[in-house]
Amino acid sequence: MRKRDHNVLTNAASLLVCGLLAGVVVAAAAFPAVAMSGLAAKAGAETFGALPTELTVARAPQISYLLASDGKTPLATMYDENRRDVKLADISPYMQKAIIAAEDHDFYKHNGVDINGVARAFVNNQSDGSGRQGASTLTMQYVRLAIAYSATHPADVVAATEDTSARKLREMRLALQVDKEFSKDEILTRYLNLASFGNGAYGVYAASQVYFGKPPSKLKIEEAALLAGMVKAPTTNDPTTEAGYPLAKDRRDYVIQNMVDIKAITQQEADAAKAVDLKVKDKRTPNGCIAANVNSWGFFCDYFYRWWMQQETFGSTTYDRERRLKSGGYTVVTSIDVQAQRGADAAVRRSKSENSKEAAMVAVVEPGSGRVRALAVNRQFKLDDPKNPKNKISSDPAKSRKKIRGNYPATVNPLLTGGDGITGYQAGSTFKIFTIVAALEKGIPLSYSFNAPQQFRSEYKIEPGPAACPGTNLYCPTNSGLKAGGVQNMWSAFAQSINTYFVPLQQQVGAENVVDVAKRAGIQFRTDEDLRLGGTKEAAHDWGAFTLGVSQTTPLDLANAYATLAADGKYCEPIPVQEIRDPDGNKLDIANPRCEKRFSTDVARAAVDAARCPVGDNSSTSKCGGSRTAARVKGIVDAPVAGKSGTTDSEKTAALVAMTRQYAVAGIMADPDWPQTNVEMGHDVPHGINPPVQETLRDAMKGKERIQFEPPGQKISEGDQRSIPTVSCISVDQAKSRLKDAGFEPVVSDTKVKSSCPPGTAHGTSPDGRTIKNGVVTIQVSNGGGGTTPGNPGGGQPGTTGRPGGRPGG
Repeated sequence: MRKRDHNVLTNAASLLVCGLLAGVVVAAAAFPAVAMSGLAAKAGAETFGALPTELTVARAPQISYLLASDGKTPLATMYDENRRDVKLADISPYMQKAIIAAEDHDFYKHNGVDINGVARAFVNNQSDGSGRQGASTLTMQYVRLAIAYSATHPADVVAATEDTSARKLREMRLALQVDKEFSKDEILTRYLNLASFGNGAYGVYAASQVYFGKPPSKLKIEEAALLAGMVKAPTTNDPTTEAGYPLAKDRRDYVIQNMVDIKAITQQEADAAKAVDLKVKDKRTPNGCIAANVNSWGFFCDYFYRWWMQQETFGSTTYDRERRLKSGGYTVVTSIDVQAQRGADAAVRRSKSENSKEAAMVAVVEPGSGRVRALAVNRQFKLDDPKNPKNKISSDPAKSRKKIRGNYPATVNPLLTGGDGITGYQAGSTFKIFTIVAALEKGIPLSYSFNAPQQFRSEYKIEPGPAACPGTNLYCPTNSGLKAGGVQNMWSAFAQSINTYFVPLQQQVGAENVVDVAKRAGIQFRTDEDLRLGGTKEAAHDWGAFTLGVSQTTPLDLANAYATLAADGKYCEPIPVQEIRDPDGNKLDIANPRCEKRFSTDVARAAVDAARCPVGDNSSTSKCGGSRTAARVKGIVDAPVAGKSGTTDSEKTAALVAMTRQYAVAGIMADPDWPQTNVEMGHDVPHGINPPVQETLRDAMKGKERIQFEPPGQKISEGDQRSIPTVSCISVDQAKSRLKDAGFEPVVSDTKVKSSCPPGTAHGTSPDGRTIKNGVVTIQVSNGGGGTTPGNPGGGQPGTTGRPGGRPGG
């Protein structure tokens, strides 16, 4: 605050005269006959001097702006009152002069109270004239507004605005003090930022935007005069209504002429301004996520809103946090990447129309920061009008029979992020990555290999049924098409999604450790069953199908989990912001990434190395094998990629994760209204989940650097390598014994090879030379046909007879 110098005698005289006038005003209200008596004047002066002199000024509600990550593209606005404080330098000089011309010609001359005006008002109001004068200066009007906005009780608001002598006296007393403490320019600025201009516009900034679509610095004479003329009666002088238009125009012209009277403009300028047709935009500022700048961005906006409501920084209660958001005047640069978001919006709608019961959902997260770059689903973000509903009847038969409508094409449910009854969707074999990480943390390398059967008889106990081995209560997963998986390592098994590789691997490392990895990567459990099974180590130990993705998750959680691995094991809490500034321009730390190291760098890099195989890329060691479950991703994205596809039983959901070093994209296709849908969700088909995921990643990567994934260390990839003993031309039993003694797991090949060894004896091994300790070594059997020299020929990748993708899997 800047104090101005005041003449002591002038101030004293003002106080005395105001006190005397106060006595007259009070007496006139209560005892008209004695209004002018000296006794009343003396009593009034004493009473006036006892009035409070300190004005409590609270910051008036301010609009908060949400912007995209570029800091300029509007996302949404949120407010209780549409107001944005601006400096006087950012307000047109015409607007400054217009409000003075309209409300207080002597603003720069008096000391907060216009004594002559008070006297004139008193004389006028005692006469029989029909019009009453208030004699309120701009300073007194500011005091009235400040008291109302600082009130903590509704009664205080009434007292600040009721038409009584007591209220007027208090305003006069406080106006004198305000005029001492603040410069005239500061009082003018504060008034212009507080005043109401109608149509939900509070303060000159909002008014300028609502009526003219421009900042207040650009207001012309006729525009400034219109706004200045509205503050006295914004509803009556509303230029957007048929009744208010002529009144607003007359009031505008009146203010323009007054601007001539105070020598703010010339008569020539006034005549030209009056000749301009009155045109207003009547564009109320949109409020909330329902009115997001782009409707489909409402899902991201809603995620931001839910995130804000969880931050204790903004208040101890949800009520406090919402008030801070809608009244705090924040400028929020969100994390939404316009390029990625537009690509995702277009991709999900190419896959499925808004009228499809299937929801194609895509989430994009930035590895290393946790910033959510896009959230897209083929839905409109809005509430279905109950009086004129447009949503389709629910796909859930039970609800359909009752004619209950579903959540398509319009919904405001958090389909992508969970909450409000949205517990998530099964993501199938995408969860196998957590088994890989758990195995790597246990010291099992990527090259760990064994023969994956057609059906694996596990030790996990389940209820008898289709998933159990016949006649038992033991979980017996199979592969797609009931085919054997063959000899696999982590690279090839992940590339082909071999269920009978990952369930025994999980059993070996402990399901509780796989569940723990998923939790550390950010997977949240939302259903009662998932919470029960994942709640304790004892319960998780028996969760046999967890590696196959039977737990429910969301696209956001899944994208962030994979992003954690892409960031060398650094987990970052997903956040929708990258900068938040308060009304004074101060940055808030709440927008900073919240990250911590949860997996070792080598483990994370090794997991990503395996994850390059399913999506058509090659691992650093090129041990992916031949078949891939989502082989087209690499070519479409045209960058180093990693990821995994996933499918559930009967293809009720389909999922795909694809990521580069800059973006992790997770997509899930499901029916949110009826999880037990009879619709098969596809993958690499025009209406499947793969196209929206890979196209979103492709579009997000346009113009971005192609960064290679760092390869893992040799030890975590290859493990403890041992030499394979020679077994050529000895019996198969002898060969098996020799390999077991050397620390390997022998497997006899069903296919015989041409060899000079006697028929039925061992010809050699695959691989030959060296392999991992305890690894699988296949014994090749001779057919005795001659040709190939005995030894350990060939080597190379382990073979496989399994069809890509298991169930659940894919």
